Amino acid sequence: MLLTLASFILVLGVLIFVHELGHFMAAKAVGIGVPRFSIGFGPATPIRFRRGETEYLVSWIPFGGYVKMASLEEQQAMEGLEGGEVEQEFPPEKLLESKSLAARMLVISAGVIMNALFAWAAYSGLLLAYGQAEDPTVTISRINADALSPEAIALADVPAGSRVLQVNGQAVDSWNDIIAGVLDTGSEQLQLTFDGGVDPIVLDIPGNDAEQRTNIARAMIPLWEPRIEFLSPGRPAEEAGMQAGDLITHINGEALASWDGLVSTVERSVGQTLQMTIDRQGEIVELEVAPTEEEVTDPVTGDSRKAGRIGVGPKLETRRTELGLTAAITEGGRQTLDSAGEILAFLKGMVLGQVSPKNLGGPLLIGQASGQFARAGVVALVTFMAFLSMNLAILNLLPIPVLDGGHLVFLIIEGLRGGKPLPLNLRLRLTQIGLYMLMALMAFAVINDVLRIFG
Repeated sequence: MLLTLASFILVLGVLIFVHELGHFMAAKAVGIGVPRFSIGFGPATPIRFRRGETEYLVSWIPFGGYVKMASLEEQQAMEGLEGGEVEQEFPPEKLLESKSLAARMLVISAGVIMNALFAWAAYSGLLLAYGQAEDPTVTISRINADALSPEAIALADVPAGSRVLQVNGQAVDSWNDIIAGVLDTGSEQLQLTFDGGVDPIVLDIPGNDAEQRTNIARAMIPLWEPRIEFLSPGRPAEEAGMQAGDLITHINGEALASWDGLVSTVERSVGQTLQMTIDRQGEIVELEVAPTEEEVTDPVTGDSRKAGRIGVGPKLETRRTELGLTAAITEGGRQTLDSAGEILAFLKGMVLGQVSPKNLGGPLLIGQASGQFARAGVVALVTFMAFLSMNLAILNLLPIPVLDGGHLVFLIIEGLRGGKPLPLNLRLRLTQIGLYMLMALMAFAVINDVLRIFG
């Protein structure tokens, strides 16, 4: 419990500080006065001090933070959350509204920019310090024929358990090598060589046919052992008593050979109770697990479908390859963009109704996840923080008044109106509506957390 609490404070505190530091530094850079810098909302805790014109404090509501800037326009909608009015007076040239539209847009955007830069720096730093993780698996669990086009259907004949030796004539010794070879845009065709007497597969699909090559990569399922790395809080696996490190050897008395086999069995077992035999560091444990039905997005078609889930992730045996500074920064940037893509796909699914709102998590889920990742080690915890930082950046760009995205919308409208801002009363009213929306969303997320943990 203490580790979980400490991890939660560390994760949330760092990400909020990074975001607000972006606003603070940008405001100072363009000459805007900053009377208050707070981690948290609401009334101030005893942790507070003043340096220069700015009071630095920690407030009691730990779901964000704020940088209060000098302004003639009373931010009435946020006064309760931002510690009340500020009595300091600032000269006209240090007021927010005295600055150019471009300067104000920079200040509003700076928090998001800092969160994105933090994610990039975190991913790059991990790669530089620990190297790039590689999955040494070169064995195929199965081929998902549904993902293959007619031009690639010959790949479906590859037997389960086949070991890949070469892709396009290049020897492979990791799953990373296999996927890189399949996605190689410079290859004229795709050739895969296997061991065990399996005939080579040659597909006349050029590397610049990104869609087909990507579908082939998705169709090839690696053979991972069914060992658990992490459990989602309050989900069936955790409730049944499963633990990280457990190796699932049998389901309903039948031997289980791969993680893919576990996923397939769980997906079709909604409404059933599965008898699972587990090897826990040499001790055999019998558990009953009942999968719950959830809306999931098919990785091949992108369509929404219902499937069983128990809330576990696989433990992968990985090795690490050292990277130089340039390679680490480049790969860190790619991972940052991948994280952004995953978050945007989730939001798109929420808007289109393809993802259940029950998947929305709040502070309790973040706290539990922080503890789990902290127990998994520095790499796991920092990776989680990087992903969460990108999450914070993108969510803050949503065009909801009270969020950075909403303020940017106000400024864009001001620019379109020839420098004439929307009436103050209208902005205050919209900001109040946005605040109520945000509070309702936060309450919904907390309820989800409680139901997930105690329901």
